[in-house]
Amino acid sequence: MATTAELFEEPFVADEYIERLVWRTPGGGSRGGPEAFDPKRLLEEFVNHIQELQIMDERIQRKVEKLEQQCQKEAKEFAKKVQELQKSNQIKEAADIIQKLHLIAQELPFDRFSEVKSKIASKYHDLECQLIQEFTSAQRRGEISRMREVAAVLLHFKGYSHCVDVYIKQCQEGAYLRNDIFEDAAILCQRVNKQVGDIFSNPETVLAKLIQNVFEIKLQSFVKDQLEECRKSDAEQYLKNLYDLYTRTTNLSSKLMEFNLGTDKQTFLSKLIKSIFISYLENYIEVETGYLKSRSAMILQRYYDSKNHQKRSIGTGGIQDLKERIRQRTNLPLGPSIDTHGETFLSQEVVVNLLQETKQAFERCHRLSDPSDLPRNAFRIFTILVEFLCIEHIDYALETGLAGIPSSDSRNANLYFLDVVQQANTIFHLFDKQFNDHLMPLISSSPKLSECLQKKKEIIEQMEMKLDTGIDRTLNCMIGQMKHILAAEQKKTDFKPEDENNVLIQYTNACVKVCAYVRKQVEKIKNSMDGKNVDTVLMELGVRFHRLTYEHLQQYSYSCMGGMLAICDVAEYRKCAKDFKIPLVLQLFDTLHALCNLLVVAPDNLKQVCSGEQLANLDKNILHSFVQLRADYRSARLARHFS
Repeated sequence: MATTAELFEEPFVADEYIERLVWRTPGGGSRGGPEAFDPKRLLEEFVNHIQELQIMDERIQRKVEKLEQQCQKEAKEFAKKVQELQKSNQIKEAADIIQKLHLIAQELPFDRFSEVKSKIASKYHDLECQLIQEFTSAQRRGEISRMREVAAVLLHFKGYSHCVDVYIKQCQEGAYLRNDIFEDAAILCQRVNKQVGDIFSNPETVLAKLIQNVFEIKLQSFVKDQLEECRKSDAEQYLKNLYDLYTRTTNLSSKLMEFNLGTDKQTFLSKLIKSIFISYLENYIEVETGYLKSRSAMILQRYYDSKNHQKRSIGTGGIQDLKERIRQRTNLPLGPSIDTHGETFLSQEVVVNLLQETKQAFERCHRLSDPSDLPRNAFRIFTILVEFLCIEHIDYALETGLAGIPSSDSRNANLYFLDVVQQANTIFHLFDKQFNDHLMPLISSSPKLSECLQKKKEIIEQMEMKLDTGIDRTLNCMIGQMKHILAAEQKKTDFKPEDENNVLIQYTNACVKVCAYVRKQVEKIKNSMDGKNVDTVLMELGVRFHRLTYEHLQQYSYSCMGGMLAICDVAEYRKCAKDFKIPLVLQLFDTLHALCNLLVVAPDNLKQVCSGEQLANLDKNILHSFVQLRADYRSARLARHFS
């Protein structure tokens, strides 16, 4: 076939073509040459060549037919496009004409031109519908340029807003396929924002209308479905859903703020949010406070039930106030002591749960309250926290702890009130932290600040007063316990032994037991309190401990060896006093130790010892009272030296 194609030359002449074929065929020459003329071989070559030409003809014919079909198709498409362009142009022209006619018809009197006006109106309506349908089809085909052309024509028609509505409706088809409607809405608006400027002459208005449609139809319906179901049946879930939905809606609004939506988009978006949530926000704080009260009461009741404890009714009013004042002034336990079996009735788990519920309430309050109502709403939540945490839990535990403190003359009393003090201090810190971290930011610039601070101050002062009362009574019990130890363990013969030369002990058994008891209580006080409170309580205990020791030593008569033993006891008491790390307490025991020297010093040296640095400033009657404790005091010699 390639050989056959080579024989063709332009212009084509049949005789020359055959001549060239003959010359190329061996045995086809007629003028001598290497081979003689061979008619059979030439005939065979002609037959073969004719077959090749037939095959070539068929191939070329098929190619021609294909090209003809393609040409016809392109011609039809071109004709259709031309027709569409012509039609499009006739629409624009018709629209311009009908628009002008419509305007003119408005000025014509109805009674004379009713038929004409009716026809114009009908044509106007038909053309408007055609344009909207064309816009709808173009949008479905994704033909932005065609949409722009039709929208420009419709701009002067009454149905332009309907064109926008169609666009908004079709934009949302298939837009909400995820589980997150808010993310879907954000993606939709971002997509439309990029496109709307290429279609409409007022893109900010169209985009704003889309957003309004999304909020008022899609989001409002979604929010209603999520909230109405649990609004009356499950307050906890309702509040969680409300907070979550409102937060996600405001977050979506923040994303939309980056778009051009007209002049005041902040107000526009705020109104849309309000339209969705207004019916839920109007009574939000009532639902919040109602839920918080019931939840807090449940947390407390669950705790007391776990302790198999039935809460005592703590009275209020005149009689209770009178009892409280008497107790504070006299330190008398009014009413029988209650055995709490070591239970403080304070639970850090309960406190954490109450604070966590209140923290969430503060967060919801911050998000869901109108700015003008925020301080007042936050104060209402704070008062609920005070009621259930401070009064129903802490104050109840303090009252119960006070009632559980035994009288000062009880033997082997278990003193648990310091455990109450320790836990109450920890709770106060948590309460104060929440006050500063979560309440203060909500009320800091409002008159409610001073009201909250005053309420907090009153609560703390009331509780500190009860803590002080309990600590004071606990210290009295400690001193009472020391008295029991001394009364049981201290013998008169300890300081006036029958055999002065056979005393083998370094200090008395009573001293050993008292010091062991005191050290245990000092450690307990240090673990139960912090800061200056530790020093204040230890100083009070140390002073009372000193007074007890002083008065105890005044009860006995001392021989020389007994006086030495008393000095050893006081030395141990002084070592114990060092654990207090309170200078005043140590100074008191130093002075007591010096006074005990008066029990053993030689009569001739009494005046010298009394004028020493530690005793010189003491009242002479105190010095005399210790000298009188000497077994040899009545001897004329001793009385003469001290007079």
